[in-house]
Amino acid sequence: MRCAIMQPTYLPWLGYFELMLSSDVFVYFDDVQFVSKSWQQRNRIKTATGELMLTVPVLKKGEHEQVINQTLINNQENWRRKHLGSIENSYRKAPYFDHYIDGIREIYARDFTKLIDLNVALNEFVRAKVGITTPVKYSSQICPPAERNARIVDICHKIGATELYDAAGAEAILDLDYYKKNNVKMIFQHYNHPIYKQQFGEFLPYMSAIDLLFNEGEKAKEIIISGGIND
Repeated sequence: MRCAIMQPTYLPWLGYFELMLSSDVFVYFDDVQFVSKSWQQRNRIKTATGELMLTVPVLKKGEHEQVINQTLINNQENWRRKHLGSIENSYRKAPYFDHYIDGIREIYARDFTKLIDLNVALNEFVRAKVGITTPVKYSSQICPPAERNARIVDICHKIGATELYDAAGAEAILDLDYYKKNNVKMIFQHYNHPIYKQQFGEFLPYMSAIDLLFNEGEKAKEIIISGGIND
């Protein structure tokens, strides 16, 4: 059985959902350290003037004291209206705008306190519309915190996974011998970003997956899959 273990990301790109699609179980790594100005709290959409970074403001604690599932949104800032307004203005003329915007509006209308709840709500919306049925679990519900490599192996063993499917960048930071010794086969994603129909001139890769949904609708799943290259 293959699993993917990823931090809960805000409006993730296509490769995130390819990891989910190509796994038997997807685990949100929700109780590891929050990293400020990372994809945990921000992502990109395409506008008429180029890419726009949407960032969810958070209440910060000490540099090493904040885990993802305890990170609070700073709702003193009017971020929800700004983010939704940017999405509506950028995609209102996209072919599938009317198919998805009501669901996105409903999510942004909720009073989220924690960043993880916002991220997971948006991710669940996207994966449902794409047609991803991979079961989802949370690291915090599987086993207690430990050293990173040991923790990941423990998660794999607890859920019965013999393969770990991870982003290509993880290859440089994981102890590959440790995984081999503990009977977890590492498979790394090398995503060849697909080109799809997109508004506003020249194609921009690495946008949030909602860019794909608004522009290609029901073709999203096959487009996401088309970029997957793993070894």
